[in-house]
Amino acid sequence: MKIFVILGAVNAFLSVALGAFGAHGLENKLEPKYLEIWKTGVQYQMFHALGLLAIGIISGKVGASSLLSWSGWLMLIGIILFSGSLYVLSTSGIKVLGAITPFGGVAFLVSWVLLILFSIKYL
Repeated sequence: MKIFVILGAVNAFLSVALGAFGAHGLENKLEPKYLEIWKTGVQYQMFHALGLLAIGIISGKVGASSLLSWSGWLMLIGIILFSGSLYVLSTSGIKVLGAITPFGGVAFLVSWVLLILFSIKYL
């Protein structure tokens, strides 16, 4: 499951890069409200990048399982839907994109529940 370590590292890198871009490149270009939305996207991307890293490491130590695999893929889907929609919303101002964000949030929640179930069953 090294794919999850790679995806986690890529998303952590992107989170740092997007955070720096938001702080320095967007600071005077976005309204404070939209800059906060951008920051929320960055925070959640980093949290779940670390989750992906953990899933990759756990799967390397304990072995792969469908619970763990689904947890990782749902974290990635959550990053794309949740953080991605917040990035586009904050830079475009298209408020209807906010309707996509909760789907990413649900993907995050389900991914953590699957990780909990994996832990109960295998650790």
